[in-house]
Amino acid sequence: MAEKKQDFLTYKGRPLVRKDNTIYYGNMTDDFVIMMQINSSKEFGDLDLSSKVSIQLINTDPDVSIKEKIVKSSEKKGLYAAMDIADIWLTRALNPKD
Repeated sequence: MAEKKQDFLTYKGRPLVRKDNTIYYGNMTDDFVIMMQINSSKEFGDLDLSSKVSIQLINTDPDVSIKEKIVKSSEKKGLYAAMDIADIWLTRALNPKD
């Protein structure tokens, strides 16, 4: 039997996976991935909009110590600002200048 490929929501060509208030951005097989946690949200009509989002650039190498896993971290107001900086960090981490 053929397995069905699961399609993920993507942003700028990279997968986005959400579980509750945590969003992972990037491919887990790459050297780095972004983890975003929605810390607070505001109601806007029938919607809940993210108001505070913490962002972490995480090294996925299993041989790296836990202290060294988190390469960068920040907190932004709103999901758009968080996604913007997340894409910049991930692009720079995956494509370092020679």
